[in-house]
Amino acid sequence: MPPTSTAEAVRTATMNDVPGVARVLGRAFANDPLPRWLFPDDDTRMARTVRLSAIVAGFGHVPRENAAVVVSPAAASRRSGPPPPGASGAAPSPVVRGAALWKPPEGAPTGAPFLVRSLPHLAALVGPRHIPEVVRYLGELAHSRPEEPHWYLSMLGTDPVARGTGVGSRLLRAGLARADSDGVPVYLETMNSANLGYFERFGFRVVRVLNDARYPSTYCLMRGSAA
Repeated sequence: MPPTSTAEAVRTATMNDVPGVARVLGRAFANDPLPRWLFPDDDTRMARTVRLSAIVAGFGHVPRENAAVVVSPAAASRRSGPPPPGASGAAPSPVVRGAALWKPPEGAPTGAPFLVRSLPHLAALVGPRHIPEVVRYLGELAHSRPEEPHWYLSMLGTDPVARGTGVGSRLLRAGLARADSDGVPVYLETMNSANLGYFERFGFRVVRVLNDARYPSTYCLMRGSAA
């Protein structure tokens, strides 16, 4: 039975959350166009997408407090009655159900330190020969982003078992509220056209489409500040 919408409120992710964040984002995005392009092998794509999410979150966003999560109590903590024989008395850890990775207007969560730490891991994941193509694609994305100050939503994902419980919407609304309080717009990219209607319901509009046969089709969306 999927978790209900009574999961805990949005909070800032900590380094202890990185494995859960990686698991959720890996499960959410493994079959999307970008991971399919990066990791063509069906048998290893899920594991590689989880690892990529761990690199992006753990080296870039989480240490700078630019990641948010929604968690729910672990299943074991909801059991009634005494624990089974031999069970540990330690309280079970909460379960990450959704995560959002953000970049603030005043600076990037990545940069030289991130690249130095992550490049060997990225090369191992996508293969050294694929790195130049990936770098060119990332450069295209960076070139498409607005010059004006804005919040950038790098990744937003919900564990498939929590879909339909409002976790993703709660994460997105929290980020939009913060952007509105700063008086700046929000920008994101999606490579999955099925996501366009979802984001449009929150006021996003497509401002550019990257259609290059070498890369996944990419939709660039912008939402103006409500302040």
